Amino acid sequence: MPQDNPFTTGSSEDFPGFPDGTVGLTAADAARIAASAGGSGLWAVDGTVNPDAVRLGQTLATALLGGGTPGMASSETLLPAELAAHVEEVRGVAWPAYHRIEATDGVRLSAFSLRQLGPGPHPLVVVPAGWTPFGWPLFLWSYLTLARKGYHVLAYTPRGLGYPGLPSTSEGFVDVAGPHDWADGSAVIDFAIEHLAPSTIGFLGESYGSGISQLVAAHDGRVSAVVALSTWGNLATSLYDNKTRHLAAVKALLALTGGPVEEKFDEENQRILADFLADRNLDEVVKWGRKRAPESYLPLTNENDTPTFFSNTWHESLFPVNQVLTTFEDLRVPKRLNLWIGDHAAPEGPGLIGTEPRKANVPMEEGYAWLDHHLKGEHNGVEDWEQVSSQVMFTYVTEPATDPGTGEPTGENRIVEPAVRETRADWSQVTTRVEVFGLTGDGAGGTDGLLVPRADGEPAPPEETGWRRAFVAGVDTEATAMDLPLMKTGQAEWAGNPKIYDTRKIDRRHAVAWTTEPLFAPERPEGPERPEDPEGEAPAGRRIRGIPRLRLTVRSTATSAGLVAHLLDVAEDETARIITHEPLNVYDLTPDQDTTVTWRLQAAAYDIPAGHRLMLVVDSMDPLYGGASITWTQTAFGSPDGEPSFLELPLG
Repeated sequence: MPQDNPFTTGSSEDFPGFPDGTVGLTAADAARIAASAGGSGLWAVDGTVNPDAVRLGQTLATALLGGGTPGMASSETLLPAELAAHVEEVRGVAWPAYHRIEATDGVRLSAFSLRQLGPGPHPLVVVPAGWTPFGWPLFLWSYLTLARKGYHVLAYTPRGLGYPGLPSTSEGFVDVAGPHDWADGSAVIDFAIEHLAPSTIGFLGESYGSGISQLVAAHDGRVSAVVALSTWGNLATSLYDNKTRHLAAVKALLALTGGPVEEKFDEENQRILADFLADRNLDEVVKWGRKRAPESYLPLTNENDTPTFFSNTWHESLFPVNQVLTTFEDLRVPKRLNLWIGDHAAPEGPGLIGTEPRKANVPMEEGYAWLDHHLKGEHNGVEDWEQVSSQVMFTYVTEPATDPGTGEPTGENRIVEPAVRETRADWSQVTTRVEVFGLTGDGAGGTDGLLVPRADGEPAPPEETGWRRAFVAGVDTEATAMDLPLMKTGQAEWAGNPKIYDTRKIDRRHAVAWTTEPLFAPERPEGPERPEDPEGEAPAGRRIRGIPRLRLTVRSTATSAGLVAHLLDVAEDETARIITHEPLNVYDLTPDQDTTVTWRLQAAAYDIPAGHRLMLVVDSMDPLYGGASITWTQTAFGSPDGEPSFLELPLG
């Protein structure tokens, strides 16, 4: 039973408030948050949660729950006039309340609700919070949006997450989307049915909450629709794929629970995390991850016929895009996949937390439209959507940004025209053909090899085989997937400032590179319609659409080798932007004997401008991953007769 029932008392007297909640926001604070690049998203530059987002969410929560409660500040005293009016408008249509919802094992979950005041029944949206120590208040702006659209809202912090003492912290141990979290979701539904009597129930989640949303829907047929933002399909392959541990992602997540591992996880989960970090018992880690993978329960989701909306990013650092694609393709329900420029939570973050209140957030607007269609039955165009929508990387138009206070240039860009989006009926139609590039030995000047396009169906010409190129392994190079801390590079991409690489600084002593000649548009085969090239511009040199595949023959002076492949778009001045990448660790090698390996890079939608070159760089390390190379050993690539090395480039 819940600890309190504010629906009968009409108050939220059990809400203790936040330590800094009574400080409030001034109009100047709100303007700064809306205008600053650092305040526009979920993440701060140091990889922690944006403190502006935390302050905004907690202040909104205090204003909502404090209004009318003796001894607590109201919206007029906590918020500038515009935000206060917004809160009061919502209070006019929905009653806010704070709860402790008791799970089946007695753990109490911190929760917040907005109950529609008008005659019902009304649909309900349940929002499990993301993996942060601040819980449900962080996305409070989105609850206000949902309430204005006529939904009951019930948000909660998954068990174990949060700083001790915060009213948004839930009891128990973090279960990492395990069976306790699925059961908790059903307990929240039970609570909602008893106190809200909703007409239909949907789940909306971001990151951790998105995986929990899918898992609850798979195990509880009462869920009628899911919106899963910055989501995962398979936790196992998100954390460990191609025999490579995604170390930086796990370490970043462990820092965001609100306490040390020993206090936040039970003994079993502590053991799994310790094994992962120590690179041992990885078969058990994979089993643990699969148990928490929505992909493992697709037969249940398909049987329930739960409409499911996915959103992810091309350069996702926590839940790489390929594993989401695998899950999405096996869904046999009404479904949608949006793919965006950037990294984890960058596209939808401002819309969830309200740091850009006057700016429409398209990723969130489309998620809301999905709920409106499937929970309310609105005919709003969702019924005509194609399954896949891809934003083409860096096709936005930008101009130099200036400081709103001084008018001085900031050194960054701002987007003035959004990036191109393409839709397809399903993922299979994203790639219309594959172009094969053979890898050669040394190119002009004795440095990089060449990527040579082959005619369709032709075998490798003699000059693409019989070579070998070596480098000293175990030393990182300038060819990195992104800067640390995580999300920093991707958030800048989303804002119009992709990372620029100087390819001349990639140390060829510790990497091998291959480059095409300048690329110009091939004849375009028949296929789905494509957006026209901008007026006056030459057609793109290549339109990459889909999952590249790389084959190399490798040998090492050690018994293991770490390989990290990066695809770069190189301009005339030798600067580059990254298209995609993927690591592969190779074990059980016989020193100085060849082994041929093939692996898929992460999917991409990228137009290489006419006259630019495509560069493939393979080195042995990246800060994101746990590598297998031994420092100062030698790794060599070759292309033996009968086993030519090549890159398959998907085009669309």
